[in-house]
Amino acid sequence: MTDRNDRFRALIDARLAELAEEDALGRSGQATVELDQQAVGRLSRQDALLGQSMARATQARRDAQRRALVAALERIESGNFGYCEDCGEEIPGRRLELDPTARRCVSCASG
Repeated sequence: MTDRNDRFRALIDARLAELAEEDALGRSGQATVELDQQAVGRLSRQDALLGQSMARATQARRDAQRRALVAALERIESGNFGYCEDCGEEIPGRRLELDPTARRCVSCASG
């Protein structure tokens, strides 16, 4: 199980690094939109505000994904990673490769 956990730890670390890169790229889109009617027209300002709102929503999704990935790392450390939190069965590796934050097997997740 250690090799498996090491593989998933590396996958999670890589995804966390990707999120950090995306954070750096998204910072400019979240910057405060200045009210300067000379430089930016009303519609352009509305577009900028919409862009800012979308950038903040994207950041919120990245933050939620980061929390889920960190929780998966904590499950690896505690020995609970890869097991369904409802039925206790092992979650298939292919499911975890697609989503290492999965906490339930397919049967329990689908209800």
